[in-house]
Amino acid sequence: MNYKEFTQHLGKAGLSAKDFAFLMKKHPNSITNNSRNGRIPNELGIIAALLGTMAEKKINFIDILSNLDIQTRKVRGSAEIGKFGGKSIMNQTKNNKE
Repeated sequence: MNYKEFTQHLGKAGLSAKDFAFLMKKHPNSITNNSRNGRIPNELGIIAALLGTMAEKKINFIDILSNLDIQTRKVRGSAEIGKFGGKSIMNQTKNNKE
């Protein structure tokens, strides 16, 4: 599904991409970053289409989703300050100079 179609489905549901991310317990950037390549992962597109249809049929999906035990995911790609990939940047810099 392309990103424009995705946002149209969200619009039918009265949601922004950031609202959708909040409901899915995802970081907003993990949703909005898909606009760069113009495509959305299939599972997110399906969910958006279902939410849009539910809203059109006056089904309160917010209560349904709020009652689910959805776990937030650990942030990927983050490291301590001064480290990259679990290794000290200072040690890498020193080794590169030698």
